[in-house]
Amino acid sequence: MEGGDDDDDKGIVCVTGGTGYVGSWLIMRLLQHGYTVRTAIRSYPDSNKDISYLTNLPGASEKLQIFNADLNLPETFAGVIRGCTGVFHVAHPVTFEENVPEEVTNERAINATLGILQACVNSKTVKQVVYTSSAFTVLYNDKNLGMIDESHWTDIDYVRAQKPFGASYIISKTLAERAALEFAKDHGLNLVSLIPPMIIGPYLCPHCPGSVYTALAVIFGEEEQYKHLSKTSLVHIDDVANAHIFLLENPNLKGRYICSPLEVTIDQICEFLSAKYPEYPVPKADLLKGIEESKYSGLSSKKLLDCGFKFKYGFEDMFDGAIQCCFAKKGV
Repeated sequence: MEGGDDDDDKGIVCVTGGTGYVGSWLIMRLLQHGYTVRTAIRSYPDSNKDISYLTNLPGASEKLQIFNADLNLPETFAGVIRGCTGVFHVAHPVTFEENVPEEVTNERAINATLGILQACVNSKTVKQVVYTSSAFTVLYNDKNLGMIDESHWTDIDYVRAQKPFGASYIISKTLAERAALEFAKDHGLNLVSLIPPMIIGPYLCPHCPGSVYTALAVIFGEEEQYKHLSKTSLVHIDDVANAHIFLLENPNLKGRYICSPLEVTIDQICEFLSAKYPEYPVPKADLLKGIEESKYSGLSSKKLLDCGFKFKYGFEDMFDGAIQCCFAKKGV
């Protein structure tokens, strides 16, 4: 991890979901940029959760403040957000129980998001909110749209009919982003949303994040995941964190921003991995022939790039960082 970029005091910002993949990496980068960072953990400090990967970050002892708050009780974030100038709403309540009704999942996600945003309005100090969305909010539609940009939205009825893997998450994430943009418009709150595709690269958290695990499915032998890689867009975790900070520091920007530098096929992934990591049992091309070809149209990051943002990481950086981190943490 490179050293600090900026030792100036940039003020106080809040990161929800700070123990997750994106949140923890974002906290590390914010500390390096000179921000004081607040994050919240459910039932902290009495929980048994090991968060040393956050508290041991350079600068954390002086500039990382950890609070107790619960996304299911968004009013508990009021004290965390009060006094902050910027808020990164990264967290999203994820329900893995299949029997939870869709309306319950949607209500949790929307209430959590609107509760956080209401706390931002009430604080009188928050000048900018960056909402972490997902490519899931733009990808699912029955129209052949060509290259997808920020004007596209996932069609909820289409998702309900098709029932793709993670349908409840796709629907709740789409509805939550729509609600966030609407609330911000109605309340005069500066809010932009960042829309990353599958995120890959190294990680701070102790367990391999789901997106990294999926991206490395051909190494782990998780054949049921191969279909998610037939053709997909990828972004490096550090580019995602830097894009969040870029959006915070450019408060004149409006709306949604897709953050997606490249598109790959499973054949390209296997070709690279088998050449560079011959010690892993990467499947040969003839074993991949049965995988259904994705109708995926591709994501355009033109809007973000036109604002002056630059991606730093390519395909090899993404996979090298992920594999080396998994190896170091005994995940591979």
